[in-house]
Amino acid sequence: MSKLPITGLMVGAVSQAVIVCGDPERAEKVAGHLTEARLLTNQREYRAYQGLYEGVPVTVCSHGVGSPGAAAAFEELIAAGGKQIIRVGTCGGIQPDIVSGDLVVVTAAVDSTGYGRETVPPGYPAVASPQLALRLQQIAAAAHPRTFTGLVITRDNFYAGVTTPFTPDYRVMAAARVLAVEMECAALFHVANLRGVQAGAILAVDGNVLAAGESMESYNPHQEVVAAAVENEIRIALQALTVPEVKTQ
Repeated sequence: MSKLPITGLMVGAVSQAVIVCGDPERAEKVAGHLTEARLLTNQREYRAYQGLYEGVPVTVCSHGVGSPGAAAAFEELIAAGGKQIIRVGTCGGIQPDIVSGDLVVVTAAVDSTGYGRETVPPGYPAVASPQLALRLQQIAAAAHPRTFTGLVITRDNFYAGVTTPFTPDYRVMAAARVLAVEMECAALFHVANLRGVQAGAILAVDGNVLAAGESMESYNPHQEVVAAAVENEIRIALQALTVPEVKTQ
């Protein structure tokens, strides 16, 4: 087996079913749901584990914050064997009724990233796998009543700089029925579609940025309701990767 340069993953060591998340500690939390979990790599922001969930091999890997570094992880996870990838992350609501503790199943992302402009043609859609999105939606409906399904916007900037022609307007996004903002889904969907694998995402809401935007003073991702939602999304994602088929209602 050969060692991949950015993540340190070995080609052939990654299972077909993969969970990705930004925080290395969250990757460790996901690994706690697996049996026979073992560390695969711990290089830069990329910490990966391999184990079993309901007897099915699952890999979990952290990808850090932002699209370019996350995309490097997605590329190498696929090169190492990944075929179905689900992101379990957090987001900020941009609809008035989407608040901390809710979940968002992502069907597609509005790509407002520099990574996307350099990687795919203009107008190229950042869309989730319909199969994975449906599985996540169906499982979440039973497991977490406050679940929304639809579009997010992926952007590069967390703390605001000056307003430029490229700065997203959350009021416009809200009017277009975009549910939330986050920083990696568009990159995941682009990489997955370019490489011919499936990708999906389920996100825990850790605040609402419609009125005030993101700030160090108001942002508080460490709320109990957020922790509970993260725990639920992990279980939902693991089930979505290991259920044999989608059952229609």
